[in-house]
Amino acid sequence: MKIIMLGAPGAGKGTQAKQIADHYSIPHISTGDIFRANIKEGTELGKKAKEYMDKGALVPDELTCDLVMDRISQDDCKNGFVLDGFPRTIPQAEALEKALEAAGQKMDFAIDVDVPDDNIIGRMSGRRACLNCGATYHIISIPPKKEDICDVCGEALVQRDDDKEETVKNRLSVYHEQTQPLINFYQERDILRTVDGTRPMDEVFSAIQAILGA
Repeated sequence: MKIIMLGAPGAGKGTQAKQIADHYSIPHISTGDIFRANIKEGTELGKKAKEYMDKGALVPDELTCDLVMDRISQDDCKNGFVLDGFPRTIPQAEALEKALEAAGQKMDFAIDVDVPDDNIIGRMSGRRACLNCGATYHIISIPPKKEDICDVCGEALVQRDDDKEETVKNRLSVYHEQTQPLINFYQERDILRTVDGTRPMDEVFSAIQAILGA
């Protein structure tokens, strides 16, 4: 079972990807993990990726796809895998499709965890974190007992830059421009399935199970 997870930042696709991986005993693969593993192991692909990353440049689509194909050719992927965070753009999706075809494979499902922008802005801008102990809160859904104070260690809570409303809006803008076209790409290939990401996490996972089969 070969699955691609789609969805805006903050939609919860990473959480669902991990649950799918655990439930179906298949690897959860993110490009960040692949980059880190290859760089740590000093592989040829890792060295090439590190050259770009050290300059603060994006790793080219072709190299990213090579790294992904190298990862999914490993033994633990023989029964399938969940791709999280790749592809992000149409060129990446086309490169992946071409590489899979050359290996006699194809993706089975692209699952879009659909959450409206307003919900995501509310979710992410409401997050608060304790920089001292790492505890996380949400001003509406998981508020601390005392406003802006960590329940665990008593330190002040902060809003991370990534969670500030303006930053979230910018990330969503990039998503709509670059990544949302993948919805149509996979719809045309008849493998797109959409779940309502505004529902509780266990209900979202149940909807995904209904798509994939128990």
